[in-house]
Amino acid sequence: MRVTDVRLENFKCYEEADLDLSSGITVVHGVNGSGKSTLLEAIFFALYGSKALDDRTLDDVVTTGAETTAVELGFTHEGEAYRIERRLKRRDERTSTTKCVLDGPDGTVDGARDVRGYVTSLLRMDATAFVNCAYVRQGEVNKLIHASPAERQDMIDDLLQLGALEAYRERANEARLGVSDVLDEVRGEAATLDEQIEDKRDADLHDRLNELETKRGDVEEDIEHFEAQRERAVETRDDAREVLETHEERRAEIESLDEEIESLQAKIEATESDRTDASERIADLDSTRSDLETRRTSILSDLSIEDVTAIEDRLDELDERDDDLGDELADVRVSISETSGAVDQHEEKAEALADDATEAREQAAELEADIEAARETIEERESALADLDDEIEDERAAFEDVPIEFGDAATHRDELRECADELAAEIADLVAERTALESAIEDAEALLEACKCPECGQPVEGAPHVSDLSDRRAKLESLESELAELREEQSDLEERIERAESLRESEQAVERLRDNRETTEQLLSEKRESVAEKVDQCEQLRADAEEAEREAERHREQATERAADVEEHRSRLGEINAKRADLRSERESLETAQELSAQIEDCEETIERLRERRADWETMNDERREQLSTARDRRAELEAALDEERLETATEDLERAEEYIEQVDEKLETLRERRSELQSAIGAVENELEELESLVDRREAVEQRLESLAEVYDEAETLQETYATLRSELRQRNVETLDRLLNETFDLVYQNDTYAGIDLDGSYQLTVYQKDGAALDPEQLSGGERALFNLSLRCAIYRLLAEGVEGAGPLPPLILDEPTVFLDAGHVGQLITLVETMRDLGVEQILLVSHDEELVGAADELVHVETDPTTNRSSLSKRAHLDQLPMGAD
Repeated sequence: MRVTDVRLENFKCYEEADLDLSSGITVVHGVNGSGKSTLLEAIFFALYGSKALDDRTLDDVVTTGAETTAVELGFTHEGEAYRIERRLKRRDERTSTTKCVLDGPDGTVDGARDVRGYVTSLLRMDATAFVNCAYVRQGEVNKLIHASPAERQDMIDDLLQLGALEAYRERANEARLGVSDVLDEVRGEAATLDEQIEDKRDADLHDRLNELETKRGDVEEDIEHFEAQRERAVETRDDAREVLETHEERRAEIESLDEEIESLQAKIEATESDRTDASERIADLDSTRSDLETRRTSILSDLSIEDVTAIEDRLDELDERDDDLGDELADVRVSISETSGAVDQHEEKAEALADDATEAREQAAELEADIEAARETIEERESALADLDDEIEDERAAFEDVPIEFGDAATHRDELRECADELAAEIADLVAERTALESAIEDAEALLEACKCPECGQPVEGAPHVSDLSDRRAKLESLESELAELREEQSDLEERIERAESLRESEQAVERLRDNRETTEQLLSEKRESVAEKVDQCEQLRADAEEAEREAERHREQATERAADVEEHRSRLGEINAKRADLRSERESLETAQELSAQIEDCEETIERLRERRADWETMNDERREQLSTARDRRAELEAALDEERLETATEDLERAEEYIEQVDEKLETLRERRSELQSAIGAVENELEELESLVDRREAVEQRLESLAEVYDEAETLQETYATLRSELRQRNVETLDRLLNETFDLVYQNDTYAGIDLDGSYQLTVYQKDGAALDPEQLSGGERALFNLSLRCAIYRLLAEGVEGAGPLPPLILDEPTVFLDAGHVGQLITLVETMRDLGVEQILLVSHDEELVGAADELVHVETDPTTNRSSLSKRAHLDQLPMGAD
């Protein structure tokens, strides 16, 4: 995997950043707090989202003052291109993900959870595995060393996918225990079934069934005999009932005919009474119709209308006249409304103009006060310019008595520092030479004192070590003298460097003062322009006030003129309303005449309807009299057909038949209950036989299940042992390989004779061996050695993963955040060797965050991070060489 580009928008200290990354070693460089580590955190966040934030929340990644954040990451993996885009939005002090999309060769993955799962599957490591293998974060360089052996084992096992084997082994063990529980349950079930089958076979179920079926046959024969006798008794009962029912029907029909005859007689009398009432009602309606015609004639005479048919024409004429007056009335009302509106508009406009005039004069007064204050500010800023000029001259005066031009102080200081570094190196060489001479002199003096060599026993007189002793003492004195001169020169250089630093501070002070002077001049120019603008505004406001007052007076005059027009329209409105009132009075009289005509027509229609009903009632009574005669004839016929003797015989037969049926029903009920009991007993025996067959079938099925479960138990036990053995073998192989890679890596970068090697045992316990064979815990190493040791371990794990994937996709970039924190100058060189070794071993991309100049010099590509002091926002720039860094960068 290789990161190709990263784009940020409002991510922590980055307002906007766009960076392309290449293969090889890329160093992110900048002063502390400039946002170097934030760039690596953005890459980590793009891959794993909230899981990359540890104990922090999404609120922490949004730039202070911003509402939205966006991170885009492009990377390649196994020759395919991928791109992740995450967008956040802050709402009501809570930040949430509004968009999370991954585009790749397989399509688009949407949603934070799905994207994180896809990345974990693609890289074969989650966020925790990523920081334990590929991403060494700032302050965590010693994480693996400080971890206990068990924690270190879990970390490395998870990275090498061995944790899954333990999970599989535990699952196989759980499955084995589960199968064992089921086996016990099934064995218990088999024992229970055997007992139940034995109990049922001892019950002689077939003999019991034959005996019960014989008894049931005898009972069914008795039931058939009594049922035949009952059927004959039922026939006798039904015949007797038929005779009695026929007699009752005739009596009921006679009673019904009596009621019908009585009803017909009553209806005939009621209808004759209705005919009499109708005749009286017709006479009353004739009188009412005459009165209505008289009233109508009077109304038409008053209105000079001769014929009733002319009423509709007169109403239409009145409607037309009323419509014309209504239209005229509407026009007058519209004129009144429009004219009144115009009056209001002129009055409102006049009042608004008067208010505008007052406001304009008030604004003019306020502007005059502002102008006076601004003129005082201009005088103050002119004085401040003069003070700044004096300060600039004071700072430049520091260069009058020195042989350095203004602007060259930084260059001069750096040259002096280079001389000081060279002098310090020369002094260090002389000190080392002096130490060697002192040691040689001490050895020679010891030999002289012993008079013979302690190893060979030969006299030392005339030996080279002894004969050169005086020369070495002379040389030592010369070195001491030379060292004294160099240290004196070094002290002088330090004083000159301090003076150069002071001059550089004066240059920086002049730059700041010039910036302040330029800002003050700009503010002074803006203030003068503002005063001129406010003077013009004041004059314009007064002119506007006078014009508004003239315009307000004109609107007042127009309002008075339009008010007189409103009064004329109101007078015309009264005349029209009076005419419409006369029309309404005449219309009401015409409508009354129409109502009278309608009432007359209703009377005539009611009279005609009553006459028709009297004729209908007469016809109805004729028909009822015919029905009355027929009913009386039918009643006489039925009374003649009644036979009291036959009725008595039928009653006796009915009583005897019902008594026998009651007795035989009791007997049949007893027999049927007995048959039901026998049938239930037979059914119970048959059910037990079926249960016996079912139990036998279940016992055979349970036996088969026992055999299957026994096989599954053996397979689960074998699988559990296989996973445990495989994990142990793989862990041992990985420990051996990791031990070899760790020693190879450590040997490549640790170039001294202090340590002989490193041992990593099967429980992931780390031990460092010195040349003399003494064993050390890594915690006993110095800070720099411990940090370098841990980096070597991280790189060895990275190499182990790369070798273990056997041709699969490459691992993520190796990312180191401030790895030199605990390293001295010598160890930084060894770190560079380690980084270059990893590149030579095939790591496609290595990202380093550091401010160390030596590490920066080893970069293939340099990314420089700067912070804007006014906005506190960071920006990125790419540089190919160290000599292109800005002056003074750390």
